[in-house]
Order: sequence, then structure tokens, then C-alpha cells
Amino acid sequence: MRSRPVVLLAIVIALATAAYVISRVVTPSAGAEALPQSPAAYLGVYETGAPHTYQPVADFTQVAGRQPNLVGYYSGWREPFQTSFADTVRSHGAVTILQWDPTLASVQKVADGGYDSYLRSFADSVRDFGYPVVIGFGHEMNAYWYSWGYGHLPPSTFVAAWRHIVTLFRSQGATNVTWLWTIQADEPGTGSIASWWPGAKYVTWIGVDGYYYRPYQTFSGIFGKTIAQVRALTGLPVLVSETAAGPQAGQAAKIPDLFAGMRHYGVLGLVWFDIAQDNGVYHQDWHIEDSQAARTAFRRCASALTLARP
Repeated sequence: MRSRPVVLLAIVIALATAAYVISRVVTPSAGAEALPQSPAAYLGVYETGAPHTYQPVADFTQVAGRQPNLVGYYSGWREPFQTSFADTVRSHGAVTILQWDPTLASVQKVADGGYDSYLRSFADSVRDFGYPVVIGFGHEMNAYWYSWGYGHLPPSTFVAAWRHIVTLFRSQGATNVTWLWTIQADEPGTGSIASWWPGAKYVTWIGVDGYYYRPYQTFSGIFGKTIAQVRALTGLPVLVSETAAGPQAGQAAKIPDLFAGMRHYGVLGLVWFDIAQDNGVYHQDWHIEDSQAARTAFRRCASALTLARP
């Protein structure tokens, strides 16, 4: 028969262990509250170098005249969650938004649970970070240019993988995730978005990516049809999740159209792709830093926003 002190100690240890397990699995993590959903409340940016350095974001902030409240990076498959970068983003009063892409991975294997060890590790890191994080998986899946997208993968396989990831994160207690289902704005070569839709139970926000390439393009022409398709599918909030206007489009003139369209359509905000691209076929420099007129236009439009405080 055990002595009373030993029994009491065993009870205390058991209760502490149970409390720890519950706190990690059942209790929502700190910051699990939903992010604000007011229209035109978010100004975000993607910069070259993230998540390895924050400096380009700081430079963009100086030029734009506003601190972005969404700061993004792209995560390759099997890469860990970049907690250090997320901490830095949070220290600037912003939320990390990451697009997590299954490059060189099998989406079917994701759906079947073949990467669950990696997913649990990632989910645990996000949960332990404890503050809001916006995560998209397999962005622009309705377009043809990615291996997980239209023409390369059955939509049902993508949907199964998406649902599996969300379910696993929730089972790990990573309730601080805003799930961003990100589609390409309708254009020649894109597929029906409805076939890729995992259901409102598995999505928090809808992301729509689109760019100004030519002088005749407008927000309505780029995004209007797709936003209408989304709103026929779900009433969830929409974010322009990746966008920019290039010099060939008349960058300084298109920036006001972008911000005005964001307001007109009542979307959450926009994430500017402040990056130069050169894939050997075409070159696009989306930076606002390279044009005084673009800097002035962006500053003026950004200054009018009432940004959410996540």
C-alpha cells in the first residue's frame, strides 16, 4: 500500500499531465480568435528574400508609407514553419500569410496521409507560435501552370488533400489558422472553380490572384467575373491575395484603380507582389520603388485605408 504523500504526488503529476495534454490538443491556442473581416482592412506584401530576411518588407513600408498588416512568404513542401520570421512579422503588428505548395510532392499521398508526420510537425509549430497565421495550400489550383493544378490533377484529389490538411491541423489544436483557398482570377486556360471547392467547413477566406499586364485592364475586368463566381459559391470573405500592376500597364494609373476596385467589391484587402520576375520567357518588375509616380500613387491610396489591428 502506497503512503499518502506518494499517492498525492502521483495525483498531482497525473492532473498536470492531463492539463498539459488538454491545453495542447483541445484548448484553442492563443490568438485563435478570428481575424477582423472588415472590407478594405488589409494591406499586404510579398517581398524577395522572405522568410530569410524582413529587411525588404521594412524598405517597402518606408516607400508605401504604411506598415502592411499581412506579410507573406512561399513555403516549399517539407520546409518547416518559419517561426522566427512569423515572430518578426508579429513584432511589426502584422500577420504572416504563407502559401504552402506541394512542389515535387504527391497530392494523392497528402490526401492518403503519407505526409502526416511532416504535417503534424508543421501544425504543432503553428499552434505553438500561438498567434494568427493565414495559410493557403496549393494556390492557383484552377490554373494550368502548377503540377497540382488544372489539367494535371483531378480536382477531387486536391479537395481530399485540402480537407485532410485542415482536419489534421485542427486535431493538433492549431486553431490559430485562417485557411485561405486561393484561386487564379478567371482567364483563358483556367478551369471551373467549383470543382476545386473543398466546402465552407474547411475554408476561412477566399483568395483571388490577378495582375494588371496591359493599359486597358481594370479591376472589374480582372477580378469581377471571378468574385461573382465565388459569391455564387460561398459568402465567405474575399481577399485579393496576390496582385500588382506592371510598368507596361501604366503602373501609376492602375494602382488607384486597384484600390478603388477593392473598395467597390467589398473585399478584405490586397497583397501586393513587390517582386521582379524573370523566367527566361518574360520579365515583369512589379516593384513600386522603381517609379516615383507609382510610389506617390501607392502612398496616397494606402494612406486612405483603415487597417485592421490583428
